[in-house]
Amino acid sequence: MKRILSGVLASAMLLALCACGGGTPAETTAGTDTPAETGAAEASTELNIYMWQQYISDQVVSDFEEANNCTVNISYMSDNADAITKLTAGGGQEYDLIMTCDAYMESLIAGGYVEELDLSRIPNSSNINSSYWSSPNHSIPYLGNYIYVVYNTETCPIEITCYNDLLDPALKGQITSIDGARNLFPMALVALGYDPNSENEEEIAEAYEWLVKYNENVVAYGNAEQNLTNGTASVAFTYDGNASWAFAETGGEDSPLVVAPFTDDAVQLGFDMYVIPTGAQHTDLAYKFLDYICDPEVMAQNLVEFPYFCPNDAAVAAAPESYRNDPSKDFDYKENVFFQEDVGDALTIYNDYYQMLKVGQ
Repeated sequence: MKRILSGVLASAMLLALCACGGGTPAETTAGTDTPAETGAAEASTELNIYMWQQYISDQVVSDFEEANNCTVNISYMSDNADAITKLTAGGGQEYDLIMTCDAYMESLIAGGYVEELDLSRIPNSSNINSSYWSSPNHSIPYLGNYIYVVYNTETCPIEITCYNDLLDPALKGQITSIDGARNLFPMALVALGYDPNSENEEEIAEAYEWLVKYNENVVAYGNAEQNLTNGTASVAFTYDGNASWAFAETGGEDSPLVVAPFTDDAVQLGFDMYVIPTGAQHTDLAYKFLDYICDPEVMAQNLVEFPYFCPNDAAVAAAPESYRNDPSKDFDYKENVFFQEDVGDALTIYNDYYQMLKVGQ
């Protein structure tokens, strides 16, 4: 199976996407009895997590620490490649939970880099909508990210209804954009009428040419919220959570910002997942944390600070009206989305063209 080759995972480490304490190998692994159950050892008092920065409420973390008489140590990744590197290099020696994205789960599972989960120890996982959970035996979805186009109706020179509108010369120097090969190339492939997870090099090459034109209109990569609110850009290709902050800063329901009303072009929906790396040392606390973060009230509290798409239906119901009525979520993409898939050996092709794009060749 080409999708499980170590070379494929090594290639993943080269890609900057987005948008994801040391110790000896554990004697207790997922699916076995916890120390508290067997009496073989004392319960863990330390939990080590590797994830995106500014992506979980400090209060949520401190409440967990207090309830479980433990310390949570969070280290931060700069892109998904960091998480893949940790997982494939024996992440369980350092971390008990690692955040990765849905695009890599197939290879991570097949390679034996993540533990199989015992969902009976995560009863709150039943709150997660199964439509958004592709690998329930090995991961717990945390938050999702619609990647869509937002624009300022007062300053944007055109109406935007599809990806090809982003190539309009009128938008030169007007677009702020997220970066990463597996975020940019799918947009171009959809615009060209191809599979967003294409493994065909000719199609990927065409997508590269499309992105060269797109690049001419981009004023900045990253900081979409800031670039929209300070007037640096009038259009953003960004995550729904970042768009939410921009809406809030520009008037909420009275904001001049709108989510582009795509009807034909599919929109990407990606998920950040928690996994227990193989050999994790503190699986008792890892399971408790996974169940805790799936608790509707806990996640609802988290959504106040981090208003990304949430696959936990009970949490959405418990969230404040400000989240449920967020104008950044006023779109009808649910029937027209695509997910990142493992593209196997084609990942190196994406990386080659992405590097060309970044150096302007």
